[in-house]
Amino acid sequence: MNTLTLLDKLRFRKSASKEKIIRFYDEATEDYKFWSTDFNMHFGYYIPFKTNVFKRDSMLNQMNQQVFDRLHVPKQNSLVADLGCGIGGTIQYGLKKYPLLHIIGVTLSPFQAKEGNKRLQHKNGLILEENYCNTSFKTNSVNGAYAIESFCHSGHSKQALQEAYRILKPNSKLVIADAFLKQEEEHLCLGSNYCYEQLCKGWSLDGLGNINKVKDTLHQIGFKNINIEDISFRVAPSVLHVPFAITGFIMKTLIKKKPLKPQSLKNLKGSLFALLSGLHIKNFGYYIITAEK
Repeated sequence: MNTLTLLDKLRFRKSASKEKIIRFYDEATEDYKFWSTDFNMHFGYYIPFKTNVFKRDSMLNQMNQQVFDRLHVPKQNSLVADLGCGIGGTIQYGLKKYPLLHIIGVTLSPFQAKEGNKRLQHKNGLILEENYCNTSFKTNSVNGAYAIESFCHSGHSKQALQEAYRILKPNSKLVIADAFLKQEEEHLCLGSNYCYEQLCKGWSLDGLGNINKVKDTLHQIGFKNINIEDISFRVAPSVLHVPFAITGFIMKTLIKKKPLKPQSLKNLKGSLFALLSGLHIKNFGYYIITAEK
């Protein structure tokens, strides 16, 4: 069964989008090639003696692998949803590793959908221009779903989690890899609160969910066998690449005598405050959540 056959079983409709997120990704996606030649728009997962701490994509692709390992889907003719897929870096990784999978991603960005689909030609993958809170997937239609640093754009909202639950087949899994708050926003210290505000402004985030509240919400929706792993120290080595990546990007842009786009500056600012937020380990953490329908 090819991807087009699978798509024939989906009902398409346009969904509402958030202008600031669309603008962010339409204008900043090209910058991510400097962060990752594989267009991985997320942080990495470090394993001593397996991933190379000096090669960023080694860690970024290992994060992709950790997510696919937790999905536990049959590697042939399974349909997997990437909820907030960016330009399709993780989709590309998954299809290279498991070519008989079918992966459909959703993004709010027309630019990402267009460019990502160019890279997915002749592969079992497709990117739809849709909101992950309101997709065109039928109920109980996918064998697995994941969201890597994307649900933060909706503040890890109940609506996003409910939509993931709706489209999953019974006993299939949702895997979320993302940063979360460890306590309520109003309880953050002055420094943490400032870093948090600047992070959200830079990356156009609604906010980060409280990890304990997100777990409770998953239970309320109906998810079972919820497993939460704090992988902050696995992610830290890739986060430490941020200042070097920022410096390199600025120098390369100046050498080419190109102006820094406003959205690029916002992106760089968000990256810097992601690093600074990570230093406040009492208030912020990076987790992988696995939940079964």
